[in-house]
Amino acid sequence: MSAPRPRLAVLGLDGLPFSLARAWAESGLAPNLGRLALTPQARPLRAELPELSPVNWASLACAAGPETHEVFGFTRLDPASFSVSLMDATWIAAPTIFDTLSARGLTSKVLNLPGLSPARPLRGMLVAGFPATDLASSVYPPPLARMLAARGYRIEPDTRLGLTDPDRLLAGLTASLDARLAGLDLMWPDLAWDLFIAVFTETDRIFHFLFAALEEPGHPLHLACLALVRRFDAAVGSFLDRFAALPGPKRLLALADHGFTRLRTEVDLNAWLRQRGLLRLAAAPRDELDASAVAPGSSVLALDPGRLFLLTPDRFSRGGLAKAQAPDLAESLRRQLMDLAWEGQPVMKAVHRGAELYPGSTSPHRPDLVCDPHPGFSLTAKLDRTEVFSFHGRTGVHTVEDAFFYDSEGATPERVRDVGRLVLDFFGAGGHPSGREESEGKPF
Repeated sequence: MSAPRPRLAVLGLDGLPFSLARAWAESGLAPNLGRLALTPQARPLRAELPELSPVNWASLACAAGPETHEVFGFTRLDPASFSVSLMDATWIAAPTIFDTLSARGLTSKVLNLPGLSPARPLRGMLVAGFPATDLASSVYPPPLARMLAARGYRIEPDTRLGLTDPDRLLAGLTASLDARLAGLDLMWPDLAWDLFIAVFTETDRIFHFLFAALEEPGHPLHLACLALVRRFDAAVGSFLDRFAALPGPKRLLALADHGFTRLRTEVDLNAWLRQRGLLRLAAAPRDELDASAVAPGSSVLALDPGRLFLLTPDRFSRGGLAKAQAPDLAESLRRQLMDLAWEGQPVMKAVHRGAELYPGSTSPHRPDLVCDPHPGFSLTAKLDRTEVFSFHGRTGVHTVEDAFFYDSEGATPERVRDVGRLVLDFFGAGGHPSGREESEGKPF
């Protein structure tokens, strides 16, 4: 008789803070989440920097940091044209855990993992999540798209409604939770898999736009937000019940890609650079990402959330900073950013040099400086804003600390990339998926 098939299930809880998960569970609001959060196997996890979803989910998917997979944010600047593009799976410069497992004859099923569209082949099934927009390019194998569409599957509600029509956003998030369960109903039951990953992204969306409503009992949308939390908890319960019914041997991991907290203020670094004459515009930007408006001769440009690029001519067509001056300017910027304050409170916890934060990286997209803000400060880098400190409708912001983590076997990873390594280790595929070990330098 053959040995039982070991299975690993991974539950992604986008943006869920460990502290909030415990509070919800202790209050009775989220009893299913409490099945994880109130156990000794649950603990906080640290996000990768920058503390964005594409960076961190890529770190899970590759069991490696940005210095290896080369996803440093949602956006990327073309150094010649100064056009800005949005992240997709073609940016991922390293093998994924699914590639590694496929090569070993193991099957992965992946539901709503952000950043994996356009979908590339694997042994199993893949439904990519945000920023994917259509099922046709986001699903493998292709026939799976028709099966999901027939069940009303949707990738993402229109999150812009969070600023204009929060009631419709809440309805959309309820519908997308239903879609995740429809995906589970389709992909889980045959048990023809070794690894199953499912991600619920709805928590991140409600935190961005309605964190204040969640916190304030008198807020007109407070009860509606609590109803969505209960719906989310029921979806978590459905996943946990499926896992509980699995035959062994088995293991369960659950993680968030970053934490969340109440917004203090947005801090626009391009506005800050413009005030110092380090960034100049040759024309009015068409929108917040229109870097083509950057004037030749500029010295520094920022990209969301806190990535600064020194515009030297050897790297950037419009660069006006002499290469010999770049180290001194980098140090000057680091000191000035550490001095930046809002209402007497320092904005930055740390400002890292990219070469130190991402050891060994030679990527042309590696930032020169990466800002790590104190909790509550949302670093932005728009091209059409002039105020450094402002509010634009959001009430919640990511944090590096306090991301949720649980392991049924009690492992204690430090960062999101380490969770990917736990996946590989479970299947005896430990070590870096590209066949080389990463530097163990820890910049935090």
